[in-house]
Amino acid sequence: MQKSFGRKKVILLFLLPAFIIYTLFVVISVLWAGYYSFFDWSGIGEKTFVGLSNYIQLFTNDSTYLSTIGHTLFYTIICILVQVFGGLVFAIFLTQINRFRAGLQTLYYVPVVISTVAICQVFTKLLSVTPPGVINSLLGKLNPEWVYLEWLSNDSLSLTVAAFVEGYKYLGLYMVIFYAALIGVPKELEEASIMDGANVLRQYLHVKVPYIKPVIIANCILVLNGSLRSFDISFLLTKGGPGNASELMSTYMYKQAFSSMKYGYGSAVAMAIVAICLTMGFVFRRLTERGDDI
Repeated sequence: MQKSFGRKKVILLFLLPAFIIYTLFVVISVLWAGYYSFFDWSGIGEKTFVGLSNYIQLFTNDSTYLSTIGHTLFYTIICILVQVFGGLVFAIFLTQINRFRAGLQTLYYVPVVISTVAICQVFTKLLSVTPPGVINSLLGKLNPEWVYLEWLSNDSLSLTVAAFVEGYKYLGLYMVIFYAALIGVPKELEEASIMDGANVLRQYLHVKVPYIKPVIIANCILVLNGSLRSFDISFLLTKGGPGNASELMSTYMYKQAFSSMKYGYGSAVAMAIVAICLTMGFVFRRLTERGDDI
């Protein structure tokens, strides 16, 4: 059996179905989007070849798109903080308790399996102003003026709120990954640190967390790429508003392609998103590899 699985042909045979599906639904889609990005096209009728005009306009004359890059990067940072570091903290907490651990794991993981629409509806009600939602009602106990605090329609808060909701939804997923990594740390390392006089905090800071550094890096890359392409939660909560205050690259691409019927220009935005995702992922990976060398 081991010899069979060690053969390259057998390995390639198992990889082939996933490769075919990935090629059909991802690679070909990206290539088609790249093709359409060189045209002025509404999605219906004749296409007019414009060369690089869509890209030139995108990066030189479209101030809205340039602002969406900053919004998306800010959104990504919030998601990394909540999902990766929040997930790590929750995982550490779970490793320190014995009672009700399974129940808490399930409770933390529930948002992951709930539909995005349902999550957004829940937070829309919680952050409601008219009538006051739970959050504003509780804040009103501290300051009566906070009852009318706008969250989703406030241009300085809407982006942060949307990023927090996305982080909340997927925090449980990364908590499970970190929990599995932490319980996999060799007991010998923990026992050696105890013999050296390390308390629980030092065990995590100097032994367990450094040991699972590859898992932390992998999760950061997953969140990085997912957040740069994020669409559903931001669109459902704020639709990019108020104005363009919470507009992300993906929501802007959708509006250009399907709301404004600028299919060619929307494809150019999509290709820019692909390029930025690949670049950010590559840069982050190179920086973490350099840190390992040091």
